[in-house]
Amino acid sequence: MSFLDHIDHANNWNPADFVALAVEGHVLGRIRRDRVAILGGFPDTFVIAADHVALAPGLDDFASRSAALDEVLAALRATGMFPGWRGEFYPAMPEWGDAPLFQVERAACPWLGIRSWGVHVNGFVRKRDGIHMWIARRSRDKPSYPGMLDNMVAGGQPIGLGLVENVVKECGEEAAIPPDLARRAAAVGAISYCHQLDEGLKPDQQFCFDLQLPADFVPRAADGEVESFALLPIADVARIVRRGFDFKFNCNLVVIDFLIRHGLIDADGEPDYVALCMGLHRAP
Repeated sequence: MSFLDHIDHANNWNPADFVALAVEGHVLGRIRRDRVAILGGFPDTFVIAADHVALAPGLDDFASRSAALDEVLAALRATGMFPGWRGEFYPAMPEWGDAPLFQVERAACPWLGIRSWGVHVNGFVRKRDGIHMWIARRSRDKPSYPGMLDNMVAGGQPIGLGLVENVVKECGEEAAIPPDLARRAAAVGAISYCHQLDEGLKPDQQFCFDLQLPADFVPRAADGEVESFALLPIADVARIVRRGFDFKFNCNLVVIDFLIRHGLIDADGEPDYVALCMGLHRAP
């Protein structure tokens, strides 16, 4: 397989399978066609049109929309949906930096096809023989992608928290990285993709950070979300990505982005170079 296979896998959605969720003239979500009838059972919250789903009249501000959606999702959860319920809210907004139009339970974002944002931190060490990268293995008990490889630190972006604040929080929770060290993480860009899965759709964007760590620092699993950490030569990390799907799907893209930015994938040696650069920033 190739690096480009990971771009294609992360962008595997079929638009024909989904109906737009429209709020204030913006497409804020995409709902599977076979689930639209479920939302029809909540006429006080949803209006079902021929080509889209909208929120009911009167739900015209952040508070009313958020409360109505929370009530619907709680009812659906009572039927067994959303087993990974977190009690954590994400902002629903057209683009990053816009005012949120409502907030929604994290576990329900794919079901509604609402874009999520997150932070991914590439932890690395420079040695005489080149770059080595810290790789996390996800806990076998995690509700999503258990036991798979992951970036050193990664987490969703909850409402009301700044990106750097979230980096510091996640670094402490997942890898026991002290705040002063975590704040050295450099913002280096973002990736985007639109991934279709059984839960629904993830039209997500992830903010990437690079954190060069001291040679004697060893991350430690702190909150149980990570089973272990391993420091690997970057060539080995690249080989793992190229050969298969050991990493959680979006982490492959974060690693590919790191490899490109550090000159470890270049246009002379990689025939898919331009397609990779462009493919890291697809959006629906």
